[in-house]
Amino acid sequence: MHRVARHRLSILGGICALCVGLVLVALQLPFLSGLWRAEQSFQDLLERDGRKTRTHSEFVFLGIDQSTLQLPPFTRDELANNRAFQLMTERPFPWSREVWALLLDRLLGAGARLVMFDMIFDKPNDGDEALRAALDRYRGKVVIGANFDLSGVQESGGEVINVTPNTSLIPFPQMEDDRVGYAVFFPDPFDQQIRSVRYTMPESVLQLPRPGEKPYESLAARALEKLGAGRDVPRDMKARFIRFSARDAFRPRPLYEIFDPKLWHSNYADGAFFKDSVVIVGSSAQITHDVFPTPLGPDTPGAALHLHAIAAAMEHQFLRAAPAGAGYALICGAGALAWALVGFPRRPLICLVALLALAAAYLGVARLFYDWAGLFILAIPTVAVFLLGGLFSLGFDFALERIERMRTRHTLERYVSRNLVNEILENPAMFSNTLRGVRRDVVILFSDIADFTTISEKTEPELLVRQLNEYLSAMTSVVFEHGGTLDKFIGDSVMAVWGNVNSRGATEDARSAARAALAMRKSLRALNEHWRARGVQEFKSGIGLNHGEVVVGNIGSEQKMDFTVIGDAVNLASRIEALTRIYPADILVGPNVYDLLRADFYLRSVGLAQVKGKMKPVEIFALIGGRHDGDVGPEFVRWLQLYEEGLQRFREREFGKAQALFARFLEFYPDDELTKLYVARILEYEQYPPNAAWNAVEVFAKK
Repeated sequence: MHRVARHRLSILGGICALCVGLVLVALQLPFLSGLWRAEQSFQDLLERDGRKTRTHSEFVFLGIDQSTLQLPPFTRDELANNRAFQLMTERPFPWSREVWALLLDRLLGAGARLVMFDMIFDKPNDGDEALRAALDRYRGKVVIGANFDLSGVQESGGEVINVTPNTSLIPFPQMEDDRVGYAVFFPDPFDQQIRSVRYTMPESVLQLPRPGEKPYESLAARALEKLGAGRDVPRDMKARFIRFSARDAFRPRPLYEIFDPKLWHSNYADGAFFKDSVVIVGSSAQITHDVFPTPLGPDTPGAALHLHAIAAAMEHQFLRAAPAGAGYALICGAGALAWALVGFPRRPLICLVALLALAAAYLGVARLFYDWAGLFILAIPTVAVFLLGGLFSLGFDFALERIERMRTRHTLERYVSRNLVNEILENPAMFSNTLRGVRRDVVILFSDIADFTTISEKTEPELLVRQLNEYLSAMTSVVFEHGGTLDKFIGDSVMAVWGNVNSRGATEDARSAARAALAMRKSLRALNEHWRARGVQEFKSGIGLNHGEVVVGNIGSEQKMDFTVIGDAVNLASRIEALTRIYPADILVGPNVYDLLRADFYLRSVGLAQVKGKMKPVEIFALIGGRHDGDVGPEFVRWLQLYEEGLQRFREREFGKAQALFARFLEFYPDDELTKLYVARILEYEQYPPNAAWNAVEVFAKK
């Protein structure tokens, strides 16, 4: 798990790179990819709700709707005096084509600029002569439709059949006549929606244009030429995505109203309405199903589509997709941004909010590109990479954090005292009160490694850290085994407390602390033997014990709190531990601890010390061992009385008697460094006697 944590950024990068790769692969399979469908839906949303091509109020859609097919119940006189109504009631649709001739006379006579028929007059019919005469008469102001029958190609791979107006209306070759334009739209094979327009098309229709080939022109292209906007027609024979006008920009008006004198007057101001208008005639009846799915909706009339195409060309509102390379760059950039966003702040909630906010912002930017540049930038795949990479990375981080927390909890259970854990679990109310601060009598233990700075300068960092961890682990285990609370590590120092969480009485707390100190000594000896065998520098430690009143509580800042103890007794314990560097003894205790231990442990006097921060001297004792442990021989205890008597003579300035007693003790224990220390001082005082104020107290201005 440490290795995983160390390589966290690399793993997060791999997650984001995988998301990038999967999306890029999915984009190569557009017909199988939900991403393409989602991207197309988003682009449709932009076209539906985004910027629109300007609505041309002069464009008029006359629809052959249900009311026109059925006609209102006109009176006999109204029908008798209206040639168009007579023709429309003689038989069901399609009517005699004389109706369309009458319509052209009506509209163009009212001043219309152009009339288009989204209709294919392919078979001969009644009234062709009248319509042909009108088409010739209004040659520069009329366009009729043609079509391409693709059923043979789709079903059997046959040829495209060109469906043109019959020759009784337009002489052969009809498609070269500027009054004829194809009315067909080619839907997107992806979902059969119409999003693009082919203003011109090669004669081969479904194949690439041949060099020098004269193109077919659409109904919209013919109309634009007759309106004097032929330069606006794209003539590259490619499909052009158009920006649609508003959904309701070209609502159909019932065709029959043009022939009804009452409505012609009331609704169209006797024709003034059509002054300079562009009129298209086509089906709008539901039963004809002449509607197509477009980004505007599933039921856009075909005739209205031609008006959208004309408006887009006149306003130069063509849409284009960003280059594929730019899309791939955006996807890769999204993956990199997701990696950076999750990888570095390491604030899950902020990262999640940022992911969602940036994704929404990117979609907003895509909307701006659409509105102001007519450009589709790759949106959904890019956002998908960003969100998937970010969310999966957050998920990995969450899992990693959970595992790390479990590991940390397991580790803390090794280092946080069991008594503290038990107190939290079993007496939460009492522990909560303790956190706010209480005064208690406790025993404090400080342990420190002697000359650690010198050792650290001579030892490789990795080796030193490993050795220090072995040492601290062993010392911590000892504290826990003896019911102590590990308060903190201070570098190489260990601070432990007995009685801060729950106390078994001052005497028993002191005994437990003393047993822990002796166990630390023994544990360090075992470690040193192990290190000596490995050729590793050995450690020497000093331990100080003190008993007194402290404040117990949760102390620190809003960012970090520690359950600890503070007070003068803590400071004195630290000073006592520091004296192990002065006196040749590895475990020193204060006078309060001495009083609590002397019945069960062997101790010896060390000296009178006025430590830093204290106005009065304190008696310092060395802890030798337990009375019932068998570690201290009875002979040593018997001869130790010589040392104690010698120390008393030393303090009373009887240096000669003291020296004699110390010398006799050294006969039996010649390696006792503490006795040698006092012998050396006696020799110094004999040469340079202390003044009259000397009281055997050593004053330490430093810790």
